[in-house]
Amino acid sequence: MRIQLSDHFSYKRLLRFVLPSILMIICTSVYSIVDGFFISNFVGKTPFAAINLIYPVLMAVGTLGFMAGTGGSAIVSKTLGEGKPEKANQYFSLLVYATLAFSILISVVGFIFIRPIAIVLGADGVLLDDCVLYARILFCSMPAFILQYLFQSFFIAAEKPGLSLKLNIIAGLTNAVLDYLLIAVFPFGLAGAAAATAAGQLIGGIFPIIYFARKNGSPLRLTKAKFNGRVLASACANGSSEMVTNLSASVVSILYNFQLMSIAGENGVAAYGVIMYVNIIFMAIFLGYSIGSAPIVSYHYGAENHTELKSMFRKSLILLTVSGVILVVLSELVARPLVMIFTSYDPELLDMTASGFQLYALAFLPMGFNVWGSAFFTALNNGAVSACISFLRTLVFQIIVVLTLPILLGIDGIWLSIVAAELLSLAVTVSFLLVKRKRYQYA
Repeated sequence: MRIQLSDHFSYKRLLRFVLPSILMIICTSVYSIVDGFFISNFVGKTPFAAINLIYPVLMAVGTLGFMAGTGGSAIVSKTLGEGKPEKANQYFSLLVYATLAFSILISVVGFIFIRPIAIVLGADGVLLDDCVLYARILFCSMPAFILQYLFQSFFIAAEKPGLSLKLNIIAGLTNAVLDYLLIAVFPFGLAGAAAATAAGQLIGGIFPIIYFARKNGSPLRLTKAKFNGRVLASACANGSSEMVTNLSASVVSILYNFQLMSIAGENGVAAYGVIMYVNIIFMAIFLGYSIGSAPIVSYHYGAENHTELKSMFRKSLILLTVSGVILVVLSELVARPLVMIFTSYDPELLDMTASGFQLYALAFLPMGFNVWGSAFFTALNNGAVSACISFLRTLVFQIIVVLTLPILLGIDGIWLSIVAAELLSLAVTVSFLLVKRKRYQYA
């Protein structure tokens, strides 16, 4: 049964609509997780540390797709809600073409300058060579990776989240199978891992262009588009919160690695990398729900259907509360078995990682509200509030706590930094939701 943005969303219908987005985020995130698994178990600790050190840089570049996708889909969905499908398709096409052009340019720049970037991050010797090798291969597929993130949001706006999920599953399986073949069967090591990831990204980024360029059963199709600086600026401004979220996460990851190197050395960086792998899976629930529900909010905001806005707001708060509690309890129970997947070969690293994850996992309860709150205001086309929440949550608060708590608590202070930052961010998110409720009439 086809679910449309104009529908009334019960809990069952809402969960059916956002589930593909959640699974889609997990599949996209599998790239780094699968690479990490095979490299840590078949190649060695130094290459494993290398991908953990350089991957935040690659993700920082990929935030372009998040920004254009979330900000652009809000504009396109709102325009569809206003009953202007032709204009919506022109906006959609413009955003795709502009993103592709800029992604090619930034990928060339990254390929050229990745070595000095890795040196600044503290890499040298074999670690430096591994960082450069892995990153340069992935910069070749970076335009497709950026488009993959872009189309994740537009598939939802096109009422085709299920198709997006299938595509990302295929891309993820391609990456996993090639990782096994190029690392475990044939000794291509780190280069094989990068090539496998690049293959998956190419599938995820190129197929949507083919799909939307032809007649399809969705409201969106690639057409001729005139340059519209206002739409591009609006999409960038509106989606800046998602870019800030992911870009800040990359910057903060680099800072965490610096702190861990000084306190625990290479083991600390490896432990943080494993915790981030597990965090990606759990975080996908919040991020996937936020991305999946945002076009619904944008559509009904454009249609001035305040009853549906109130319903979405209420249901979202309940679902996020329940999922947050479940994730915290689950994390405390299965922390050690999860991290053993990556660290069973080193008892000291295993103990450090399991202990760190149990502290880190406390952040899952407030985290969902903050991620959704930022996306909610993006969907309402209020990029300023959304960006403010994201900027404080993912950069300002995290920098403050990760620089101060380790002084008081040592390495435990690093794991608890995310908890403190999320609690501070929750106060900001709640404040904005209370202040803006009358303007948007969602409560």
